[in-house]
Amino acid sequence: MKYIRFDDPHRQKHFDFFNRMSSPHFSLTAPLDITKWLHSLKAQGLPFTPAMAYLLASAANEIPAFRWRIRGQSVVEHEQVSPSFTVQTAASSVFSFCTVEYHPSPRAFLRRAQQQMAAVQENPSFEDEPGRDDFLFLSSIPWVAFTQIQHAMQSPADSVPRIAWGKYLAQDSGKVIMPVSVQAHHAVVDGQDMGQFFEILAASFAQEASF
Repeated sequence: MKYIRFDDPHRQKHFDFFNRMSSPHFSLTAPLDITKWLHSLKAQGLPFTPAMAYLLASAANEIPAFRWRIRGQSVVEHEQVSPSFTVQTAASSVFSFCTVEYHPSPRAFLRRAQQQMAAVQENPSFEDEPGRDDFLFLSSIPWVAFTQIQHAMQSPADSVPRIAWGKYLAQDSGKVIMPVSVQAHHAVVDGQDMGQFFEILAASFAQEASF
């Protein structure tokens, strides 16, 4: 982890402007073509949710702004951030958070995720480690092909990105389209960062799943 200094005065003004807002978060939702990736995933018999968590975390970790977190008037950059995603549980009708330490190897991450998912399905957790903010909060809404979503936030200073995916639908063209949404703190994540995230994600979906 390291502290970020904005040497560009205009970038500092941008941070200060959004950081003092009572509602500084913005979101973007886009329909993405997951046809090739999904067919490959199914052909290999791989589980959808942990594979999706890996793909989203991998894309986010490529972009420094997605690893920046606000602490008071300072900004820190984590070397990497890990996904904490929602899973259904056997113990309750509501979801549990499942946090999996990110690993750049998709196979290693998938193994960790399957182990952790099995654990929290029997013993649900709703607690984060105190003082820790190197997360990405991921949500699955597989019942709705939504066009917009808004997430609950801890406070205006909460700078952990929220990423959600919805129900995917087959089109007449044969393509499979799925909505993906990102909600982030505008003081650290800008529109260009958001655009880069979606570009990386779209490029990953255009390839076969490799685990």
